[in-house]
Amino acid sequence: MDCGTSDGSCVRLQITELKSKLSETGSTIYEPRTSIEKGESSNFTPDDFSTRNNNHSAPEQKLTLFALRLAVLEKAATGLGTLGFIWATVVLLGGFAITLDKTDFWFITIILLIEGTRIFSRSHELEWQHQATWSIADAGINSFRAIRSNSRCMIKTVKSIFRPIVKSSQHGREITRNRKLEIQKKAPSRVWTTTDVPLLPYAPWVFLSRNVSKLLYWLQLVSASACVGLSLVKLVKHNYGEVAKGDTDKRNRQSALNIFYSLALAEALLFLLEKAYWEWKVIYCRLLEEVNKESELGPSGMVSIRRFFYDAYSRCVTGSIFDGLKMDMVSFAMDLLASNSPDEQLIGAQILRKFASNDRFADDTLQKIGITISVMERLVEMLNWKDPQEEEIRHSAAEILSRLAGKKQNSLRVAGIPGAMESISSLLCVSRTSTAASDEIFEKKIIFDNENYGLWTFNHLGLLILKKLAHDHDNCGKIGNTRGLLPKIIDFTHAGERLLKDDKASPSQILTVKRSLQVVRMLASTTGATGKQLRKEISEVVLTISNIRDILRCGEKHPMLQKLGIEILTSLALEEDATERIGGTGGIFKELFNIFFKQEIPDNQNQVKIAAGEALSMLALESKSNCHRILKLNVTEQLVSALEIPLLRVNAARILRNLCSYSGSHSFDKLREITTATPTVLKAIMEAENKLQEVMIGLAAQVFRYMTSEESSSMFERAGIREAELARALVQILKKNPYPPIKIPRIRRFTIELAIWMMRDKDTNIQMFRDLGMEKELENVIETTSELESFNMFSGTVGISRHSTTIHSLVETAMQLLETE
Repeated sequence: MDCGTSDGSCVRLQITELKSKLSETGSTIYEPRTSIEKGESSNFTPDDFSTRNNNHSAPEQKLTLFALRLAVLEKAATGLGTLGFIWATVVLLGGFAITLDKTDFWFITIILLIEGTRIFSRSHELEWQHQATWSIADAGINSFRAIRSNSRCMIKTVKSIFRPIVKSSQHGREITRNRKLEIQKKAPSRVWTTTDVPLLPYAPWVFLSRNVSKLLYWLQLVSASACVGLSLVKLVKHNYGEVAKGDTDKRNRQSALNIFYSLALAEALLFLLEKAYWEWKVIYCRLLEEVNKESELGPSGMVSIRRFFYDAYSRCVTGSIFDGLKMDMVSFAMDLLASNSPDEQLIGAQILRKFASNDRFADDTLQKIGITISVMERLVEMLNWKDPQEEEIRHSAAEILSRLAGKKQNSLRVAGIPGAMESISSLLCVSRTSTAASDEIFEKKIIFDNENYGLWTFNHLGLLILKKLAHDHDNCGKIGNTRGLLPKIIDFTHAGERLLKDDKASPSQILTVKRSLQVVRMLASTTGATGKQLRKEISEVVLTISNIRDILRCGEKHPMLQKLGIEILTSLALEEDATERIGGTGGIFKELFNIFFKQEIPDNQNQVKIAAGEALSMLALESKSNCHRILKLNVTEQLVSALEIPLLRVNAARILRNLCSYSGSHSFDKLREITTATPTVLKAIMEAENKLQEVMIGLAAQVFRYMTSEESSSMFERAGIREAELARALVQILKKNPYPPIKIPRIRRFTIELAIWMMRDKDTNIQMFRDLGMEKELENVIETTSELESFNMFSGTVGISRHSTTIHSLVETAMQLLETE
């Protein structure tokens, strides 16, 4: 489109108009919303296609394949060694023991001792190697020290941003923290760490179990090398002794010895080939580091990778060579999670945590966890662990569950675990300090230091889990029924003036408030009997509304928080008692109008103004006391002016209509000020469509009641519209909507109300409507009316606040007027 300007003003105008149209057609509480519109039927997104179809090979497949190849060589070597052992004992020592040369006898004996010991102790060597990887205290200790060091650096950074206000309290916390650290260091262990067991009382540092596997490893290499040397010497020299002519007892001795030495040489060479292949892949090619890098497990992942590899290799050697191929990191981690060893639990939890947060592996990992109830129960159980030494396990479990709860089916499974909500509630901890004033209940304080850095993290994860669980209607009911959980969530919605106005406020603190508000909003917007009960309980918590008021008053730098708070008020206003509590909280209406009328704000904050307008219209609906509170603020003139502002006019019209409808006769004089808006309203009825047209017709039907016939005629003249034109437009609206539309369910009701006023105002209008075919359209309304037109507002698809006058009564009144002579 050619706008004919060089500055792009045409484009800006189109965008502004588009935004105003979106604000007029967006879904609100005034029309029913189906589960399809709200996106509750599934958590599936188009991106899932690419995620599910993009199959990545698991990095650990390289390890299981490597373990299989090693097992093939190992079993081949073991088979040859067993065959050589049998050959030597049965054929040589059994058949030629007397006739063997002295050197051959001792060579065979030494080889048998070496190889027999190696073959039959192979499983024990695997066990020692296996045990050497069980504890973090071995090869992975440096990695975990690095992680803890990074955590300390992070905490120090947070502390540098949030310096404690009171130095004495900081000093006290430092003393407490040091005492805790001393207690942790002195805490005795009741069991031995496998890798630290001294096998002999003498030189215990040599005979530590962690060193036994290395000792066995080198003994195996030495024995295999000795076997190769001894076998080669005999095969090269062939000095098996002379065989006398005709001596049948020694006739096959040379062949038997050649076979034995060949078997021993082949077995030893295969074993050395296996070890060389092992060293090549592990040391030179750095296979374990490569798999760890592809798995994105981080520095501490080497412990997990090494342990997984030894497990896979052990299975391939002790069982079928294909047993190791059945292993995968997720199942391996889930097995470790069920262990009683803290080290194993930590390894398993960290693997699942890393994989669950990795886009490549998340779907497969969460699917496996989701169908394994025992693992989910274990993760939920870990949320209750309060031991400081188990903090990392608890943190990993919480993060895994936060990922798991993002899938609808999994969220239902998590919430269905007995005690799950209580366990999640244990993650939330608010530090409370009593105030000096007797009328103040408590003040929430978040202090970022080593002592409560974990609490801060767990609060975030707990709120995130609840937020994801709250997407399901049934889960909302369980959250509300969990003792003490709802007040905890509301506690986190508190944000003081200092936090909200501070330019250097921590994003994490703001995120905590945001997530708590999101959870409360989701609970308050729940439909049905569950939602009704939740709204009642939320509004009864004494800090709910005052916390939101503080955000509205001081949170201009955080429009998202303001919007969430306003949406909570809008949902709570569905209940009559909550509406009165909100209205009775000082400053709520003032702050809402300040936001609604605020000028010169960025475009990204327009939604806050729209939300404020909707909340005000809801609070004024069917509430005489709230209408009086609004009128006392003397905002009617500003509301009339707002009817000409595209962004505000829909909600301004709703507020004005509710003021006219529910303020009562005592406010007649103040409401007459609204009549000045009549020309604007009439023009909008003639020109607008859909939602704007609906609310303007509804406002017109009410505002004309505050005018005499002469005054109304004057308003038509000022608007440049004749009454006949309005009558024709009303009939056309009924023709255009033969059935009650979902998006504008009250348009036919408001149209009939306005037509009734026009016929009562002037007798000439009755004949005008007859000529336009109004009677026929009213008959159609009678035949097509539904419950959709009987309510002021909706909670999902459930109607709330039924109109005092039915649509049938309105039609009968209109028909009687048309029949008047």
